[in-house]
Amino acid sequence: MTPSPLEPRGGDIAPTPRSGEGGRLNVLQVCDHLGWEGSRMHGVKRLFAWMIPRFDSSRYNVSLVSLRKKDLSEETLDALGIDITYLHRSKFDPATLTDLLKVIDRKQIDVLHLHGYGATTFGRVAGMMRGLPTILHEHANLTDTPWFQKIADRMLAPATDIAIAVSKSTADFVINARRMPPERVKVVYLGVPLDEFSRKRSPEEVASARQELGIGPDEYAIGTVTRLHDSKGNSYLVDAAAKVLQERPHGRFFIFGEGPLRPELEAQARALGLGERFVFGGFARDVPRVISAFDLSVFPSLWEGTPLTVFEALAMGKAIVATDADGLLDVLTHDRDALIVPKRDASALAQAMLHLLDRPEERARLSGNARLKGQQYDIATFVRKMERLYELLHRTSRATKRQGVLQADLTFLTGGVRA
Repeated sequence: MTPSPLEPRGGDIAPTPRSGEGGRLNVLQVCDHLGWEGSRMHGVKRLFAWMIPRFDSSRYNVSLVSLRKKDLSEETLDALGIDITYLHRSKFDPATLTDLLKVIDRKQIDVLHLHGYGATTFGRVAGMMRGLPTILHEHANLTDTPWFQKIADRMLAPATDIAIAVSKSTADFVINARRMPPERVKVVYLGVPLDEFSRKRSPEEVASARQELGIGPDEYAIGTVTRLHDSKGNSYLVDAAAKVLQERPHGRFFIFGEGPLRPELEAQARALGLGERFVFGGFARDVPRVISAFDLSVFPSLWEGTPLTVFEALAMGKAIVATDADGLLDVLTHDRDALIVPKRDASALAQAMLHLLDRPEERARLSGNARLKGQQYDIATFVRKMERLYELLHRTSRATKRQGVLQADLTFLTGGVRA
């Protein structure tokens, strides 16, 4: 008998009974936290908001645990109907394990999907204690980990069925710093809701969005939706904006997003005399509408996993200027769907933006190619891949002492899967 892609080679394995009502798999997503203090719908929180409701509810009961305190921001996951439990535990609190085990037992969890250092540490211990299939999901290449995390990761590698990385450099980080065996690490790209981001906007819609942002009919707009953190390199964008505006004064730059560096970046813009030409828009409630107003989307990142925002810009067919940060290079190709410049180089960033501002035909070419590339990154496709992975692990992990995933055909994770 030829094994299917969801079966380990070497024979059939009896299916493990499902715990959920109606034979549904109970899957628990575990994360450290849902953003910084006061953050709203950005980053990992947006990922869960897109991902969890898209699982087939007739087959999967997917819930979420945050190890930290309750999310009190305006846009909560609870409001979307997502089943979320907050443990209200601090970073190294050993009671986290007890609380997590209680949730696992109460919800009769079948599969654990873990995001973050605390979640992947306490979660894998809990998975080992309950004999559950366990997924480590790494979202960034942080280059190194503290000594105590190295010890924990080395000890818990045998308790990990598979590790998912969001980019090639992140996979290297998982192997080298997080001590996962290479054969258990797979690069699986995320995505965005294409139905929301890739639909064509009418000229009237775009004009209305630009008017809301105060962009005149003869002005250009360059922008980014981002976190105001060191990794995003936004200080280089501020410097680059000053250089661009010296030569092409009829334009406006926009940074939408929240984070601790906002006061510092605002002071930098003031010192450069950018005034109303550089706008800090704060939280963007309607991200597609904001992006639709941009003539150029820019990513000045210093390091990345693969940011959701680059998938958004691709899906919307934006002309992109980006740095050669590792995760961006995974999905962008220089002179095909973006212009790529060296990171930490405001002059190169400015020159690339000026090049495209002066060449509308080049912007149109990059825009068309970006829209085509963006079709590859649909969050619904990612969810279908996770459903297949959950089924595989549920059937084989316990029966094969976590060896089933090594014997299975996992090309469905790295190839295209129709949503």
